[in-house]
Amino acid sequence: MSFCCGASMIGALGSLRHYKTQIHNVPILYCPVCNRIDVHSDISEEYELLSEYAHEDFAPEVDFRDFVSNETMKQVFENCISIDNGNISAVLHSQIDNALDLLAVAKQLEDRDWESTLKHRLKKLSRRLKRLEAQTKRTH
Repeated sequence: MSFCCGASMIGALGSLRHYKTQIHNVPILYCPVCNRIDVHSDISEEYELLSEYAHEDFAPEVDFRDFVSNETMKQVFENCISIDNGNISAVLHSQIDNALDLLAVAKQLEDRDWESTLKHRLKKLSRRLKRLEAQTKRTH
């Protein structure tokens, strides 16, 4: 489990660029609020090695899954609260629900700073969800 700016980061498989090499299916964690992306800490050493070798070999792209065991790929997201399996709308709804629950606690504790932080997070998550829904409507 990893947190960023107070929000729980979402586990996903993504594509990252290392110099001129595109590396696909890398286990990453990303923040739906500030858009920070980190290589999952459980595979960061493997990612560093692969990215350097691919760069030295002038490979335009590689698939991370070809170099890591299936067992490792299955276990890497076990400690994530949210996993993006292609349904980002459900993940965003879950993040919004969690923030609303925390907002209720912050109000009970009369913690104005925490309330403000949570309201900011909710605005960003809501905007992101609205953009996603608008985008989905345009493509259907």
